[in-house]
Amino acid sequence: MKLVKLNASFYAKYTAVLLTVFLMACNATKQTAKTNVMQEQFLDSLFKASEPMQAFIAEKNSLNIQVIYTKIDRDKSNVPSFTSYNFNVDPNRYFYPASTVKMPVAFLALEKLVELKKFRIDSNTPTNTQSSINGQAPFYTFDTVGSIAKYVEEIFLVSDNEAFNRLYEFVGPEYIQKKLKEKGYIDVAIRHRLSVPLTDAQNRQTNAIKFFDNTGSVLYDQPAQISKVLYQEPEIKLGKGYFSDGKIIDAPFNFTYKNKLQLTDLNKMLQTIIFPEVNKSARFTMDKNDRQFVLRSMSAFPREGLIHKYSQQENPDRDVKFLMEGLATTPAYNNIRCFNKSGLAYGTLTDVCYFVDFENNVEFMISATILSNKDQVFNDDKYDFDTIGFPFMKLVSKTIYDHELKRQRQFIPNLQDFKINY
Repeated sequence: MKLVKLNASFYAKYTAVLLTVFLMACNATKQTAKTNVMQEQFLDSLFKASEPMQAFIAEKNSLNIQVIYTKIDRDKSNVPSFTSYNFNVDPNRYFYPASTVKMPVAFLALEKLVELKKFRIDSNTPTNTQSSINGQAPFYTFDTVGSIAKYVEEIFLVSDNEAFNRLYEFVGPEYIQKKLKEKGYIDVAIRHRLSVPLTDAQNRQTNAIKFFDNTGSVLYDQPAQISKVLYQEPEIKLGKGYFSDGKIIDAPFNFTYKNKLQLTDLNKMLQTIIFPEVNKSARFTMDKNDRQFVLRSMSAFPREGLIHKYSQQENPDRDVKFLMEGLATTPAYNNIRCFNKSGLAYGTLTDVCYFVDFENNVEFMISATILSNKDQVFNDDKYDFDTIGFPFMKLVSKTIYDHELKRQRQFIPNLQDFKINY
């Protein structure tokens, strides 16, 4: 092998190139850091300008407040671009996601139907969930016929827990983890049903499910499954006490084996269903009619259900739309719609929403969470939702909405795609 002797000039040029690349990388890192600081400062300044918000800002860490505001601008062809501003967002600061986990599971259930298309089933195909594994309690198993569409609508209209459990059993925790990781949602753990006291082993077991045609013949028979998925288990303990067996235990409450879903991932998940042309690698694949059905279900009020219309007395318009309170005062909300998924449990309020105001041609996104548990005791059903959580959500949306109403746009957005016949 012939050796080539490199001269000093070559080394000088090589070193110069390396130095240039290094300096460019340093400048890019500095620029990113600067941008992140500016984005944090924007919401901080906006909130500080609101006197009622200042009390919340002063306790932003103890209340575990995290907010993402996504500004949307359109070009002359109506193509959207996004700028997100964070306030106190920290992926290492855990909050219990509660019913917000229903959103990605609903999306994945519809995605799984695309994979099962060869069996001639769709979101409206009648389905029945079986109780087929020892230890499965009958009170969380349906004996009646449902459908994936029915469960999806119930999840978004009234945040029904049993509907979520049916979809959790259809997709299974192993499928959930695999698909979300493929889409880049690395730190998500959706590992248990809701409102059912089951062990980790029982939550790994999912029921057999059958899909039928109109004559009662089985089109697809999914057997009972046991998930082998493994989760990283960093210890998560919060508060100073919790209620158990009729008494207060003076020790932090263990959230280690609870569901986990970060606010940034929730924000991105919502963005991909509203704007599927953006973040293509992170979006959920579903039939176009199913996507329209999801958009309708996310933005409709319970009284406007397509499969089932709920009583306005039992299910008020604002029941599962925490952030919408700050945008409108009339019951009908007239020209404003909120495409959202909220969650409420263990003192934590969370809502992720895409807002559209057809009268003023305004659109934006807010994702927000707050812990309303001043005494730091969990599981005692004594939380501060009415005095802390709901007032905060109202103030956040009102503050950002007022800013959006004043904000100048180069091009007025065409929002016709989001006008839905309810």
